[in-house]
Amino acid sequence: MPRQKNSQPRWDQRIDRAKELAEVYPFASEILSFYAEIASFQKSLLAGLKSAGGNGAQPSDFLPFRDSLDLAPLLPSFPALFSLVGRVGTSVLAQAAEELAHEDSAYWEELLSAYWGTESDEVEDAPQTHVFFARALLQPYAEHFAARWAVDLPRFGPSVCPICGSKPQVGVLREEGHGAKRSLVCSLCLTEWDYRRVVCPACGEERFDKLAAYTASQFEHMRVEACDTCKTYINTVDLTKNGLAIPVVDELAALPLGLWAQENGYTKLQSNLLGI
Repeated sequence: MPRQKNSQPRWDQRIDRAKELAEVYPFASEILSFYAEIASFQKSLLAGLKSAGGNGAQPSDFLPFRDSLDLAPLLPSFPALFSLVGRVGTSVLAQAAEELAHEDSAYWEELLSAYWGTESDEVEDAPQTHVFFARALLQPYAEHFAARWAVDLPRFGPSVCPICGSKPQVGVLREEGHGAKRSLVCSLCLTEWDYRRVVCPACGEERFDKLAAYTASQFEHMRVEACDTCKTYINTVDLTKNGLAIPVVDELAALPLGLWAQENGYTKLQSNLLGI
């Protein structure tokens, strides 16, 4: 069984790609520019955590991934994130940043713990705008440690992340032989793992006539993969058509594809960091 490891692009690559796409797709420039700011913050956050604590928490062979990480070092970074979002975020997120800045730090800790324990974007009694801040802080931390985890998987992995258990955010097609193999990218720790080509990651539907792919002319390398059984969709980035694409970034620009899917009654399997 192959040993799977996280191989996501470096932070600078993501930031540069977001800036590049902001010029290519003017309708998504605000979202992509905001993402570039958040990614820069996440890059600095992780560098600070490494500097302050060496390698930090150690992956454990005896504890589940989520039980082996210490979330306390993230708490001091909340105010800086509030300040950043207040300057460059949407009006809705800026208002949420102001609300959270006036909350006791105990609430920040509760928000982090609740999100970390849900394996979804739903946190009971917490507005979705508040959840964004927990996810923005946890994502680089989770990615860093997931990259140090080694997990033995069968040829094709499960429908949720084999490391942290979160749902996939985006699909990926990579060249293999005379065709393309499919993989999924985790919405939290960004681990990428192989997944069967013709199967719905939401409900497991395998009937070809129930699964469809939709494209738009302005997105040659991106498409919606939808399931007519559970009415769920996931965006997929085809690296065989554009090898320079970075799935977690390019997916942010696919706004028209998402709007089309929603107008036709499909619901996205898992939102991205910006809640789209």
